[in-house]
Amino acid sequence: MEINVNEMIEINGVKQFIAVRAKHAGNPLLLYVHGGPGDAALPLVLKYNGVLAEHYTLVVWEQRGAGKSYYPFTEAVTIDTFVEDLQLLIEYLLKRYQQKKLTLVGHSWGSVLGMKIALMVPHLLQCYVGCGQVIDMAEGSKRAWEYAMQAADPKTRKQLTAVDPSYQGTNWFNDLMLVTKTVVKYKGSYYGHQSYNPMIKDFIFSSSYRLKDLINRQKGSLQSIQALWPELMSVSFKDIHELQVKIVLIEGKHDHHVDSGLAVDFYNQLTSLKQLYLFEKSCHFPQWSDAEQFNQIMISLLS
Repeated sequence: MEINVNEMIEINGVKQFIAVRAKHAGNPLLLYVHGGPGDAALPLVLKYNGVLAEHYTLVVWEQRGAGKSYYPFTEAVTIDTFVEDLQLLIEYLLKRYQQKKLTLVGHSWGSVLGMKIALMVPHLLQCYVGCGQVIDMAEGSKRAWEYAMQAADPKTRKQLTAVDPSYQGTNWFNDLMLVTKTVVKYKGSYYGHQSYNPMIKDFIFSSSYRLKDLINRQKGSLQSIQALWPELMSVSFKDIHELQVKIVLIEGKHDHHVDSGLAVDFYNQLTSLKQLYLFEKSCHFPQWSDAEQFNQIMISLLS
């Protein structure tokens, strides 16, 4: 029996959206955790990774305040709020689909949540897959700024010299936007592209997203970055040498958005069960830039 579910469920006191797709009801669970913070990704996951529903019970979660789960934050949110949400969602899914463990995929900001879950409750995971994995925000941000400085035109470079890549100053949000925009423009984020326009088109033409959802996605992204980025800058996993669950790192070789060199260094120091895939034709979105290779790896994890 197929599963095709789109619904709001209450997680941690807040209504949040999940989509569940499976060719067969008994397929093992795979939960996708989007980046951002606030960058809900349902149309992209369904378009590029929807084939995984033939092998998994694929669950796509739109996090609190993001995309289809958008509402204006009135409460103080922290990284721990989202980690709690994620753990409660995992427990809910395991109970609902009568499984003992699931495979967790975390992309970018989602990889911060994913890694924290892998460290806290490894017994709930079959495997943790980090994609565009965050290892050390301070060092990664510095490297993104350095790439932008080296790649930019003289006018932009002059603006970038005034940027504090630790994003601690009063102008941190504008600094962050300038660096990100420059990294994207000089093809360090979305492989082969100077903007996110092709991805935006995927949202516009998706049957799973309405105009209202797209507008809410923009609002959710903005409020999530403003609420969480200052705390996010202190995140680091660089001193971890062992996990109690298998970790698979899937990285774009040319990722200058979240520097993939840091993920490679992290992989090399790990002494526990691990796999690393470095995609030649990818930057920060290997799961969509080279979806076929990504999907094959995900399917191979089942054997």
